[in-house]
Amino acid sequence: MEPLTTDIAIIGAGVSGACIARQLSAYETDVTLLEKEVDVSFGVSKANSGIIHGGFHHSPRYLKTRLEIQGNLMFDRLQRELDFPFSRCGILVVAMNEEEMKYISHLYTQGVENGAIGIEMCSRERMFELEPKLDSDCVGGLHAPGGGVIEPYRFVFSLVESARKNGVKLMTGFNVTSAEWTGDKHRIHAVDGRVVEARWVVNAAGLQADTVSRIFGGEDFTVHPRKGEYYLLDRKTKVCPQRVLFPVPTRVSKGMLVIPTAEGTVLIGPTAVDIEDKEDLSTNEDQLSQILDQARKMVPGVSRTDIIAAFSGLRPALEDPDFYIDISGKAPNLIQVAGIQSPGLTASPAIGEYVKDLLKKAGCRLTEKADYDPYVTKMPRIRDYTPFEAEELLASNPAYGNLVCRCEKISEAEIVEAIRRGHTTLDGIKYFTRAQMGRCQGGFCSYKIIKLIMRETGLRYDRITKRGPGSEILTGSLEENPREVAHHA
Repeated sequence: MEPLTTDIAIIGAGVSGACIARQLSAYETDVTLLEKEVDVSFGVSKANSGIIHGGFHHSPRYLKTRLEIQGNLMFDRLQRELDFPFSRCGILVVAMNEEEMKYISHLYTQGVENGAIGIEMCSRERMFELEPKLDSDCVGGLHAPGGGVIEPYRFVFSLVESARKNGVKLMTGFNVTSAEWTGDKHRIHAVDGRVVEARWVVNAAGLQADTVSRIFGGEDFTVHPRKGEYYLLDRKTKVCPQRVLFPVPTRVSKGMLVIPTAEGTVLIGPTAVDIEDKEDLSTNEDQLSQILDQARKMVPGVSRTDIIAAFSGLRPALEDPDFYIDISGKAPNLIQVAGIQSPGLTASPAIGEYVKDLLKKAGCRLTEKADYDPYVTKMPRIRDYTPFEAEELLASNPAYGNLVCRCEKISEAEIVEAIRRGHTTLDGIKYFTRAQMGRCQGGFCSYKIIKLIMRETGLRYDRITKRGPGSEILTGSLEENPREVAHHA
């Protein structure tokens, strides 16, 4: 198999790799983004709190704090360019006793030192003014108006779309197994036999960053998976707060949060449990009950009947609490981007700039493009239109009038657009459009989405997957052609 030759290979298409790819797409260099999953954002980035942090949780001595503050300030411009759901709704840290107020004072001082936007210590009265749904035992807290929420997977999709528009190549299903340095470039091998040759490599492989580092002869470190479990509440819940609610943090965790998501649902969690298995995304009833109990301490009205889903995500923790972003001291032309856990999502745009500067420092020549275009094409969403406003949209494409997902009001046209942009799994379409994310969790719309995938791609029913090979949805020996199956489903 003939190798693909590129200047820079980025391993990992999560939020860090995607931000780095988009940043580099503004320069006259050939960039290839390698992802082991069938779609981007399917690793660490798909299951986290979706919070843009306020800059007060960590000491200013850390690199991650500086990148958090810088990254936070970049999201308003990024949202205008990339059209992803984002709300700068603000963050409250809720103190339930005077002892916790002492730690609030520490967070405030730390936030001021970090340069956090508009941070303020709050009396009990001020806290209830900002969030009336708080438990009556609240004695005060911290307000960080610069914090907010985004849809993390939609952010990654938009970043990659922008990067590809500006020349970055994407190779999915590229699971790196070995690599060798040939004297002037890395030769990178995938499980399926594909080969990429690159002068520079950026290791942004998330949970597998330690494995990738060893493959390239880089530093020996260990990524420890830390599991966080969540509950998702229906958008009709009466306990949706106006701002992200944090408890006073512990040594290993920022605690169980109550989060008004960017698209109107409510997320509660996460737990923080160190595990060994980097593939373990199971949930545990005891852990989830703990989430409910902790959430009710801040918002007593949280109800089990509002729950529509439970899920977990893994964070790539290192022994060192800071990010590890540096030029490798052992492997040639390798940049390490590891241990990107909280506040990694917030810091990610700044990580892109930081890695660009490291590449320049290491000797990679980067010249700005004259024709770089930072904008992606905005996709209409029928749920954003009134019936009168929708007339022109429906005239241009009647498929906008066919609701496939009733819970989230997602039309056939939006599903088809997701498929045509390369998202051909149920999860890929879910993260791109929100179809299957509502109360029924895909119970009514999944079969319609399967039919649309079959119609648009020509895939057989038994080739449709939830998230790639090994997660096939339908099995059996039905010998009809795809269009007939779609017609009879």
